[in-house]
Amino acid sequence: MSRPPKPANQTPVDQVLAALVDPTRRQAFELLVDNSPATATGLSAVLGVSRQAASKHLLQLVDSGLASTERSGRETLYRADTSGLEPLVTWADQTAQLWSRRLDRLSEM
Repeated sequence: MSRPPKPANQTPVDQVLAALVDPTRRQAFELLVDNSPATATGLSAVLGVSRQAASKHLLQLVDSGLASTERSGRETLYRADTSGLEPLVTWADQTAQLWSRRLDRLSEM
């Protein structure tokens, strides 16, 4: 299955946010967190999409570092990789600290 190339200037945070912005993909990630490993066929029934659509969503999770794959016979098993959330968590912490300092300075005025 051919995948479109990632934009060259996309940061790891951009990749995670782009993967999780889609509600179906976010649901697929949540299902993988709770039910790994899973197949595209198995997830498609829960997500209410075709196997091909589920597979595309899962591949985007893999590309963003939020899931990994493993072959088992003719099936591809997908597993959540929550360590892929680290760039987003780091960015959110840094942003929270920045705004906390700014708000502290405002309250001192």
